[in-house]
Amino acid sequence: MTATEQTAADRLAVDEATRYATWFACLADPTRVRLLHAVAVAGEVAVGVLAEQIGIGQPTCSHHVRKLADVGFVRLRKAGTTTLVSVNEACCTGLPHAADVVMGALAARPCCPENLPADVTVRALAEADWPAVRRIYGEGIATGEATFDTEVPRREVLDRRWLPGHRWVAEVDGQVAGWAALSPVSPRESYAGVAESALYVGADLRGRGVGKSLLHRQVTTADTAGLWTLQTTVLTENKPGLALYRSAGFRTVGIRERIAQLDGRWRDTALIERRSGSIQTGCDPATC
Repeated sequence: MTATEQTAADRLAVDEATRYATWFACLADPTRVRLLHAVAVAGEVAVGVLAEQIGIGQPTCSHHVRKLADVGFVRLRKAGTTTLVSVNEACCTGLPHAADVVMGALAARPCCPENLPADVTVRALAEADWPAVRRIYGEGIATGEATFDTEVPRREVLDRRWLPGHRWVAEVDGQVAGWAALSPVSPRESYAGVAESALYVGADLRGRGVGKSLLHRQVTTADTAGLWTLQTTVLTENKPGLALYRSAGFRTVGIRERIAQLDGRWRDTALIERRSGSIQTGCDPATC
């Protein structure tokens, strides 16, 4: 997109830019960054204790803490003659959000690459595909990087889990090469447009654009159906999986460190999501 093609909705408003610049300027001092981190770890801590931890004088510590409080990063309260400092929980989401806004991570993104391989066909999952789907699921489990599952779920479990109309298989030379499906994230009506993506490619057919073709169909169909958010969790070691989803407009929401164990080892996951264009335009997802 060129500068002349950028819409008013895409441009950062002056008041927002000013507010974010104030936040970033406050954190331009490494002492304040260290203080904010120390407070976040401690929960609530006295200014005198902070000064000792960081290795600075108490007057200097008080000065920097006041600067952090002025922009809303921390809260202060008095307990007798002691000033206690705690993190303003709003900054835990506000600061990452500001970084996403400035870097354009929240702007509308294209669906996915259009250069799909000609020899990959994507179609709706049929009854006869279940054995191949479960086999490919097992091949993903065997990598140790695709899922925390250690056994392939039964066909009945998957059938109950996956949304009708959002179950796809890819074929190469008449052979089922991979599958993709969406699951609801919640039974609550307010989350009706949010779904969890799952996508697996057979071991012998990776690197041929099967995943790209499946994700393209999944995302475009979800947009047409009025789903406004697709999300998934990817093990951080799964670099090809992360790259595939990012190519389809998914962004990283956060890293969940040591979230679960696999084979006796704590693993980290990336929570990623893609927002439909209807979120940016503000129109009704069902009628956009």
